[in-house]
Amino acid sequence: MTNHMDIGMTVRLDMPFADAVNRTRAALQEQGFGVLTEIDVRATLHEKLGEEMEDYLILGACNPPLAHRALRADRQIGMLLPCNVVVRKDGDDVLVEALNPQVMVNVTGQQALAPVADEATGRLHAAL
Repeated sequence: MTNHMDIGMTVRLDMPFADAVNRTRAALQEQGFGVLTEIDVRATLHEKLGEEMEDYLILGACNPPLAHRALRADRQIGMLLPCNVVVRKDGDDVLVEALNPQVMVNVTGQQALAPVADEATGRLHAAL
């Protein structure tokens, strides 16, 4: 598991893209994250701009109890929720990248968010 500029956690998978997406969804669900939104960046850029790019999916994952705790600590935290998880082709591999929840604490300076971010980080780590 590598850190990418500390804003994210990344894992590299050697499997077809569709399988990686399914495994990612299942792993998130096991850790209490539901996928609320799905943005197919490749399809959107193709449709709207006629641009071609590799498979690139953004999953908006939410753990309701953690989201609730975060919102109690800081109502503005909704701008940083849900946790974005990116599944994207990289050569023959697929990368799964999750935003490091510690970013919530660093950006807001709100120490009350630290325990929530710690638990979210642990769950995302376990999923990856």
